[in-house]
Amino acid sequence: MLVIRFTRTGRRGERKYRIVVKEKRSKRDGKALDFLGWYEKTATGVTKEVNMDKVKYWQERGAQLSPAIKAIL
Repeated sequence: MLVIRFTRTGRRGERKYRIVVKEKRSKRDGKALDFLGWYEKTATGVTKEVNMDKVKYWQERGAQLSPAIKAIL
């Protein structure tokens, strides 16, 4: 089963997340099938960039959105 979810990057105190497609049972920071965008929350606000065409493509192929991804989209 495929899921669209976050994978964490950045260093301690500067969290950044990539939005990726991966197998449901794989590790959070394991290898992803496709990179869909990124998300960063800072003290000054939220910055995000998401390729919605790729999100729709993967949803048509059965990928589910994680609760965190649903909240930001």
